[in-house]
Amino acid sequence: MENILDHFKNPRNYGKIEEYDAFFEGGNPICGDMVRMYIKLDSAKKSIQDIKFEGKGCAISQASASILTELVKGKSIEFVSNLTKETLINELGIELSPTRLKCAILSLETLKMALFGKDFKLT
Repeated sequence: MENILDHFKNPRNYGKIEEYDAFFEGGNPICGDMVRMYIKLDSAKKSIQDIKFEGKGCAISQASASILTELVKGKSIEFVSNLTKETLINELGIELSPTRLKCAILSLETLKMALFGKDFKLT
C-alpha cells in the first residue's frame, strides 16, 4: 500500500505533452475516475519516447497511471501491445476487489485505446 500512496502523492510523469502522437481520455463513470494519456513516439513510431498523464480519482487509479507510465516509457509499441492487466496489478502489489480492479486497469485501457484504438482487446 505504501507504493500506491507514494505514487498517488508524488505521481511520476504527471502533466501534458503539447505535441503528442497519441492521446485518449478514459473514465470510469461508476466511481468518477478519469485518466488522460499523452504519448510521444520515437521518429520510427516504434517506441514510446515520452508519456505523461493527467487525471483525477481514487488513489488506486492515479497510482496505477503513474506506475504504468514508468513501466512503458522507452519501451516498444510491441511491449505495450503484449502488456496484460495482470502485469500491472502485480506492479501495484495489492489485492484488489472487482470494483477496485476497474480503477487499477483504467490507465492500461486508456493507454491501449490511445495507441491501438477500438480494435484492441485487453488481456
